[in-house]
Amino acid sequence: MRFLKRHHVYAVLTASALGLSSASAAESAFTLTIKDHRFEPAELRLPANQPATLTVKNLDATPEEFESKPLRIEKVIPGNGEATFTLRPLKAGRYKFVGEFHEDNAKGEIVAE
Repeated sequence: MRFLKRHHVYAVLTASALGLSSASAAESAFTLTIKDHRFEPAELRLPANQPATLTVKNLDATPEEFESKPLRIEKVIPGNGEATFTLRPLKAGRYKFVGEFHEDNAKGEIVAE
């Protein structure tokens, strides 16, 4: 039993020394911008089944509400402001989002693949 405990501790220390943290290694960062009441890119591709960080930057002077029912996100982003969200690991598929204050123009989707 002692050998197993020492072996487990050694494996954890080795992984830490090599910088192999499953949370940091698996998480990716992505950015969307809002300009002229449109999202750029309108289609954002990210890896499926991995957590991710999404930053939405509003380059317009007026506020915009970033809303995605499939992602369960609803947040007003002030003019010339930004907001960052942690996305759960997403199954492969398409996840629509809108800028609710300018829904005719501000549309997009995240494609998890």
